[in-house]
Amino acid sequence: MEKNFLENGLNVNRRQFFSRVSTGIGSLALGSLLIPDLFSGSADDASALGHGMPHFAPKAKRIIYMFQSGAPSQLESFDNKPLLRKMMGQDLPESIRQGQRLTGMTANYAKFPLVGSLYDFQQYGQARAWVSELFPHTAKVVDDICIVKSLFTEAINHDPAITFFQTGAQQGNRPSMGAWMSYGLGSENKNLPAFCVLVSKGRGNGQGVYSKLWSNGFLDSVHQGVQFMPGTDPVLYMGNPAGTSKQSRREMLDQLETLNQMQYDKLGDPEIVTKIQQYEMAYRMQTSVPEVTDLSKEPDHIIKLYGPDCLVPGTYAANCLLARKLAENGVRFIQLYHQGWDHHGNLPEEMAGQAKDVDQASAALVQDLKQRGLLEDTLVIWGGEFGRTNYCQGKLEFNKYGRDHHPRAFSAWLTGGGVKTGIVYGETDDFGYNIVKNPVHVHDFHATLLHLMGLDHEKLTYKHQGRRYRLTDVHGKVVNDLIA
Repeated sequence: MEKNFLENGLNVNRRQFFSRVSTGIGSLALGSLLIPDLFSGSADDASALGHGMPHFAPKAKRIIYMFQSGAPSQLESFDNKPLLRKMMGQDLPESIRQGQRLTGMTANYAKFPLVGSLYDFQQYGQARAWVSELFPHTAKVVDDICIVKSLFTEAINHDPAITFFQTGAQQGNRPSMGAWMSYGLGSENKNLPAFCVLVSKGRGNGQGVYSKLWSNGFLDSVHQGVQFMPGTDPVLYMGNPAGTSKQSRREMLDQLETLNQMQYDKLGDPEIVTKIQQYEMAYRMQTSVPEVTDLSKEPDHIIKLYGPDCLVPGTYAANCLLARKLAENGVRFIQLYHQGWDHHGNLPEEMAGQAKDVDQASAALVQDLKQRGLLEDTLVIWGGEFGRTNYCQGKLEFNKYGRDHHPRAFSAWLTGGGVKTGIVYGETDDFGYNIVKNPVHVHDFHATLLHLMGLDHEKLTYKHQGRRYRLTDVHGKVVNDLIA
């Protein structure tokens, strides 16, 4: 067989032949998974990119994840603990702490003085959910959301904790949640990325967010998140240089594709195909991105709903409104990061500022999606990487206290996309320190989100360096109580 190859001018041996054949078959199979109509003659139709291959009928088509980077305190938001006010300044009982791990900032404390919230809570909605006065707009939509008060994680410092929530692992170089969604389900719009990222800065102490949080990891680079920036160039390096026309750019890309295709035919490297796809996507985005990021045509009642900050590029409110527009246009996974929630000191003042930044716009996004009929198949999530301690960090003053990191129990909320709404799930003890009912681990959380998107977390795998990886590693169970 090797002799025949050489006689026909093919400079490959038997092993290379079968390697290239298997690569080609694999590429065809992956293409048919990501674009089911790839071989049906309708690949140019937008509907050809409409659906990937979910494992079962999905309840949600897309996700908007409003990540509150730095960890908002559950004790000033959704987990009311009046006992902490009554025991103000008293030492946290050892029977409650149980020798659990602490950060280096408070591990050497001789005592752990309890501190209650400066802010009052009231009950709202059919579930009589407790909501802090810092979140009046969220309180109005409480029947449309599900508050989970029993999340927990192993990570106790910001970087590994944020990385864990975004990638399912505390170390870097793993595919992010959005990349997994893109890999598993493909895109609904051939003119926009399947995975978009928006970042805003708050008023409090900020923790950095890095591109590793929206990385494709070991998946094909086509699944990497694309960050949208505020200003005239939402996606960097996408526009044509001065003196370059759209026609000349088209001709250059056609020639580049020819050269890349020749290289692919020679080497069989699938990343070359990815580069071709990315160049084409960037070309189409030159038209689609300016259209979708233009908020000037939004009607007055929408501006009023989100608040005036939504017209200021780069603010949290503007990003929430842009997230709705991206969802309307078929983006599969929209990741918002809002920095500034790391309140080790002066928590009452700084958290009030942060809540003012996000409360109205977060609730507005829920209302806006609902009135457009998009909420039923859009899964919306709000939460941070861990919670905050019930004891004071720093000087014990009722209006100046801070709180340390607390991975043992914290709160988040979610809605839409098949989530059971108008409920409160899980419960912590009277000190807000330990979970006493319905714990939800990060892996369980991921398994549930994937399930709502029609994906079995145990089957969504990718083989890398001899091992099959998944978002939930070897853990996780679907929390069926959260599913409508």
